[in-house]
Amino acid sequence: MHGEYKVPGGKLVVVDLDVIDGRMENARVAGDFFLEPDDALDDIDGALNGLPENADAKTIADAVRAALPQGAQLLGFSPEAIATVVRRSLAHATTWTDYNWEIIQPGPLPPRVHLALDEVLTEEVAIGTRGPTLRFWEWDESAVVLGSFQSVKNEVDSDDSKKWGFDVVRRISGGGAMLMEKGTVVTYSLYVPADLVQGMTFADSYAFLDEWAIIGLRELGIDASYVPLNDIASPAGKIGGAAQKRIGGASGAVLHHVTMSYDMDGRKLIEVLRIGREKISDKGIASAAKRVDPLRSQTGLARDEIITRLEGTFARLYGAKPGVLRPEELAAAEELVRTKFATDEWLYRVP
Repeated sequence: MHGEYKVPGGKLVVVDLDVIDGRMENARVAGDFFLEPDDALDDIDGALNGLPENADAKTIADAVRAALPQGAQLLGFSPEAIATVVRRSLAHATTWTDYNWEIIQPGPLPPRVHLALDEVLTEEVAIGTRGPTLRFWEWDESAVVLGSFQSVKNEVDSDDSKKWGFDVVRRISGGGAMLMEKGTVVTYSLYVPADLVQGMTFADSYAFLDEWAIIGLRELGIDASYVPLNDIASPAGKIGGAAQKRIGGASGAVLHHVTMSYDMDGRKLIEVLRIGREKISDKGIASAAKRVDPLRSQTGLARDEIITRLEGTFARLYGAKPGVLRPEELAAAEELVRTKFATDEWLYRVP
């Protein structure tokens, strides 16, 4: 078995091992990380040998941690990273460059159609009728996008949402509400085969799938970093957040979508989102109501240029090519809007 894992913001970790009678044997960990003392590598290998092949990530990481000599220094990796690469080796995980990626940007669409497309395209990747894809959203309407499990009445002030022209919609992934005013955020969706994140914990997959965006933001001059569980931030504060939905089980696909603030009106945020008021209650309304503009202020670039540059980063890293949204995919999304995303049953699944 062979596995590789590039630690987000860290180093490459590689493992080779055999499975004999259901247990790991002849394990050899390697990589471009730093480790002191040198012979601690033998302790790591020894900790893996004899573990059951179905050991979970916590069991593997705990075994490695227990085997390390007192005072050992791991730089650029961790026992959890070793656990991830071991699990990936056993699951025959793939890498980004194993696939032919497409980038699509179909133009302005209603918010509910965007949400339906996330379900349609993830399902297509899961069954193999579409290859892995990066899609950037465009829209000319404003909406509050609720997480799958959020309460409408607890999250949204209905009077203020109407006053400011925000429709209220619900997505299939969990997480928090997104205030998506037209022209003020950058949103993209990744549709990836489950094999790409095989062997990773749910939390690790967020960092793994966000890494290309961190690289792209740094190339724009932003000191961006991943902040667990699902945020992208800079020293000046939060830039955006991610959410995921897995479809089709272990052999299916993962939807990973991210919204980053380009130039958001903080006043609308605290008036439309009820939870937003609680989160900033200790900061004072006056200061919290200022514009939230990390991408605009830190790059000086137009929103369209930022998207173009991010597309370029993704294409350079993974060889992605321009693609198109097929008419039948759009038709399927529009039908899903009619039967699901535009219904009260869906919106008020959590009243």
